[in-house]
Amino acid sequence: MRSKLPDSKLSIFAVMSKLAAEYGALNLSQGFPDFDTDPALIQLVTEAMQAGHNQYAPLAGNLRLREKIAALVQELRGKYYDPESEITLTVGASEALYVAITAFVHRDDEVIVLKPAYDTYEPTILVQGGVPVPVQLEAPYTTINWDAVAAAITPKTRMLIINNPHNPSGMIFQKADLERLEALVRGTDILILSDEVYEHIVFDNQQHQSVVSVPGLAERSLITASFGKTFHTTGWKIGYCLAPKALMHEFRNVHQNTVFCVHHPTQVALATYLEESRHYLDLAAFYQRKRDVFIEAIADSRFQFTPSAGTYFQVLDYSAITEEPAPEFAERLTKENGLASIPVSVFNVDGKDDQLLRFCFAKEEKTLLKAAAILNSI
Repeated sequence: MRSKLPDSKLSIFAVMSKLAAEYGALNLSQGFPDFDTDPALIQLVTEAMQAGHNQYAPLAGNLRLREKIAALVQELRGKYYDPESEITLTVGASEALYVAITAFVHRDDEVIVLKPAYDTYEPTILVQGGVPVPVQLEAPYTTINWDAVAAAITPKTRMLIINNPHNPSGMIFQKADLERLEALVRGTDILILSDEVYEHIVFDNQQHQSVVSVPGLAERSLITASFGKTFHTTGWKIGYCLAPKALMHEFRNVHQNTVFCVHHPTQVALATYLEESRHYLDLAAFYQRKRDVFIEAIADSRFQFTPSAGTYFQVLDYSAITEEPAPEFAERLTKENGLASIPVSVFNVDGKDDQLLRFCFAKEEKTLLKAAAILNSI
């Protein structure tokens, strides 16, 4: 049998979570909260089920929810997307990413990916016969070398994928980054796939800079978002995609032949939940408190760091402790010290190792303080 992904391995998230379970370690590896979802949202889903919203939703998603998303984006980003033709609900942002790549990337098309990168981008490109073109960022991944991005663009470049706020580094794009990106793709047919699942989790009074706010980018961009990340319900797998009408038409052609539609009662519940803006506007402060608890607790440790600017991840530099490769140190930290993390090198070109580990701080304070105690003991 000939595999389409012969080099595919078990996800590092699955590997580290399994290791954490085997050794009874605190799991700050995989990006999921250890605290409860808002009971009010769970109640809304229950009510939607009891009210009979248990059959197929429309292909594009519940219209009332699409209207709420349109209002949210216009309020926060200053751009209107037509709920009828420019917004589609998806099975998490993962399906949105898969569908966007599948709809537009043809055999031998090149897709630029900024590394370190979320590990589903490149396999999806390969499945479509495309060619991933990685551009390696330099540690600690707080800036983008746009000259290197420009050098990677060729006549075969079909798409450029960005992730903002950036996982795993916690970097956020500045307005100047988007302006430079707009200049690079001006006059080309290059599409932008903008993974913005952590859009509401930006710290230190900074603002999320979305491609929707730059007209020259918005007209060629597909933007993915995640209610799972926003409302601490990663297991619900519900997200959405924004795109201009012509791009969304092609997106929906693939979406309808992939899953057709998304869990209906959850959509009905979210439409009501979004009526209260504090549910998303308060997220930045909520997660910044967690970030601050974590980094203040490890301030005197031997780990070095730049505070995360967004997402719910913090990268720590362990170069003052050991010269071990990141995968080996992450494994030893789990087995011997009882704390699981993600080695950032697995997301880099050729496993480029900058001796960095990623920790998820979307946890209860007691969990973070336990993790900090372990780190301080090393």
